[in-house]
Amino acid sequence: MPIQISAQHVKALRDKTGAGMMDCKKALQASEGNIEIAIENLRKKGLASADKKSSRIATEGIIESYIHAGARIGVIVELNCETDFVARRSEFQKLAKDIAMQIAACEFVSYVSTTDIPQSLIDMELRIESAKEDLKNKPQEIKNKIVSGRVEKNLKTKALMNQLFIRNQDMSIEELVKQHIALLGENIIIRRFQKFILGEGLEKKRGDFSSEVADALKT
Repeated sequence: MPIQISAQHVKALRDKTGAGMMDCKKALQASEGNIEIAIENLRKKGLASADKKSSRIATEGIIESYIHAGARIGVIVELNCETDFVARRSEFQKLAKDIAMQIAACEFVSYVSTTDIPQSLIDMELRIESAKEDLKNKPQEIKNKIVSGRVEKNLKTKALMNQLFIRNQDMSIEELVKQHIALLGENIIIRRFQKFILGEGLEKKRGDFSSEVADALKT
């Protein structure tokens, strides 16, 4: 006979995972009330169902923006789904806001996925890592493995999907998106984004304060 699970426990699990109420209740019963095991099982189930939807066409959605405090960093992101109905859901719109905020918080992120990184940049990373002094006397096979590992790690710092979600460090952005695919029942794609940093690319004027004071005293 399944153990009794309180409504408060079901709601707590739903808040953490975004899964349906009945799914949360069943997961808690199966885990005998252990919320961490229930979360793990729901995540596995959610990711599996999300993978089945990942090939479906998603052309609806929204364009979301985020301006960081102080108005020095801004982000615009396009988040796609399959229908206008899901695009209007509060969960989908909150996801878009969270992703825009995530992009603003990640200094080195420039691409949605590592598969979007151009080969020219990958080749440059390979050259840089291969030329490092600490690898100079390593056997070639070991050197290749170390270089490959370092390059892969560097590329992941540039990809949004590989970043840990700032609101929940237990999941990546990829897992967050898949969680919402399972929750909303449609494919969801981060199509593109643009980050704006105030003054980026401009040559900033560097004044010589002592010279300015001296000039002022002469007048």
